[in-house]
Amino acid sequence: MPDKIVLVTDTTWPSTAPEAKVLAKVGATLLLAQTGSEEELLALVPQADAILTCFKKVSAAVIAAGPKLQVVGRYGIGVDNIAVDEATRLGIPVTNVPAYCLVEVAEHVMALILACARQVIRYNAAVHAGTWSLRTGMPLFRVRGQALGIIGFGKIGRTLAAKARAFGMRVLVYDPRAKPEALRDQGAQPVSLEALLAQADFVSIHTPLTPATRGLINAERLRSMKPTAYLINTARGAIIDPMALLQALREGWIAGAAADVFDPEPIPGDHPLLQLPNFIVTPHVAFYSEQSIVDLETLAAENVAAILSGRRPAALVNPEVLALPRWAHLK
Repeated sequence: MPDKIVLVTDTTWPSTAPEAKVLAKVGATLLLAQTGSEEELLALVPQADAILTCFKKVSAAVIAAGPKLQVVGRYGIGVDNIAVDEATRLGIPVTNVPAYCLVEVAEHVMALILACARQVIRYNAAVHAGTWSLRTGMPLFRVRGQALGIIGFGKIGRTLAAKARAFGMRVLVYDPRAKPEALRDQGAQPVSLEALLAQADFVSIHTPLTPATRGLINAERLRSMKPTAYLINTARGAIIDPMALLQALREGWIAGAAADVFDPEPIPGDHPLLQLPNFIVTPHVAFYSEQSIVDLETLAAENVAAILSGRRPAALVNPEVLALPRWAHLK
């Protein structure tokens, strides 16, 4: 019988076989939550040696209620749904998967850029409604030669930049942590956030959600964009002020927007943004392909398996906890 329990709060894929296979090698089995609600997690976590979570919130209360808890692992890159501070206070490592779905997200952004530039959604709706007319989406402009502004130049941002350059786009980047010479080496022009918003024809967000980036794209910044520009968000919904975006789209401050992420998720069916023809919506699927899901399940499970078997994980959000005596045995 397995002697360790890994509580899975939620998934969006049909099978947990890849992670079960990885964890079985270290004597662990999965305990699948039914709803992932805080109430349910509080009831289940006392059994758990580890947590794996996708989108459900792993609160400070849930972490504190796990007396055997050794690690909290995220299926994904961002950890804004995990109470990392509480885990750190209790000496519990938090792991993530920082290098997966890079191609998928970059491809999704390019798909949204092309959908905006070529008015694919509007033409499709018009033809389905019986209107066959060039005028439906006019005017159209070629993507080649236009400027893509990338906010945040991590692994996904860099992958996107390469694809955008292949389409003949100029790439502007705002990332205060990146060295200007490193950006130039990758064919990108380092600029301030203000310059990026003022110059870009398409703005794509690739920064994590932090207190500093929450509401980063507000009314003032939306007003500074070109009226012909498009805003694209595949990062986190709360980085954009939704009411400011609604006003910007209604009043023509910008030409349109496309989003794969919202705050909260799912976006309510009666949200006024969903009534706008210049707003493209996808349901947080940019990370997904059949290949990326297997990568995600395997890598997330391997991080948890490492801790449970006395090894250092490949990716750790709060490495300071490993200085504690309880982790001195990690190899």
